Amino acid sequence: MEKMEHIVLNEQQGDRVDKVISGLDHEWSRTQVQQWIKDSHVLVNGKPVKTNYKCNINDQIVISIPEPEELDVIPEEMDLDIYYEDKDVLVVNKPRGMVVHPAPGHMTGTLVNGIMAHCKDLSGINGVLRPGIVHRIDKDTTGLLMVAKNDKAHESLVNQLVEKTVTRKYKAIVHGVIPHDFGTIDAPLGRDSKDRQSMAVVDKGKHAVTHFHVLERFKDFTFVECQLETGRTHQIRVHMKYIGYPLAGDPKYGPKKTLHIDGQALHAGVLGFIHPRTNEYLEFEAPLPEDMEKLLHDLRKNH
Repeated sequence: MEKMEHIVLNEQQGDRVDKVISGLDHEWSRTQVQQWIKDSHVLVNGKPVKTNYKCNINDQIVISIPEPEELDVIPEEMDLDIYYEDKDVLVVNKPRGMVVHPAPGHMTGTLVNGIMAHCKDLSGINGVLRPGIVHRIDKDTTGLLMVAKNDKAHESLVNQLVEKTVTRKYKAIVHGVIPHDFGTIDAPLGRDSKDRQSMAVVDKGKHAVTHFHVLERFKDFTFVECQLETGRTHQIRVHMKYIGYPLAGDPKYGPKKTLHIDGQALHAGVLGFIHPRTNEYLEFEAPLPEDMEKLLHDLRKNH
């Protein structure tokens, strides 16, 4: 276990100890440092402290940097569709049918398995089964995901999600013809009391907002773009069902008689965020997958 020592400087007097330590190395995130303090890997003047300890001039801080935890996930070579990559961030276009991260009983074939074979440096904030994963999209949703390659980047991207500054636009084909061109769905989401595997609009659910606008109308379907203001589990799928326009192909929330597609017709097409290191705004766009393009082609032909 590597040790590092720091004597508190005049300008650091009164600062919290977690802030002082995370400022010593740009790769250390505050969340990571707080965990070290809780695990007594940090001593101030020879004694453990709490994360909110205010430093005094000449305090001696000794940090015992723990060895990185071995990941219990097997790297698997995959042909990943990578849109962007540098030493902090990776943006990848996930295909339909691929789970984002391993879970007990489902340890292989996930996006994380493929990313770990592609690059060894991923953030550890989400633990051993979800390294680097900042946000998720469902197994049968296609589209863009951002992945953090270190904890500092992870913390920045998560904060942007919390502050609602990340751009996330989805394209979807829904049942029914939406008469108005624009709409906002503001309805709280939580676990469905009748089915714990599903989400639903519930009184005491978490705040959830989806904006949408109509791109094209057909005889019995509508092609829409949805923009997430919040990012709750199954948000677009549940919100569109709630207003009476469930997603085509959705096995959980849609009607049984639907368009022929293997999973919901939902694509995370646009992703934009501020780069954690350069502070530059980056935005990426992935075209619709072939199966959704075919559906639109058939709908236009029949219409």
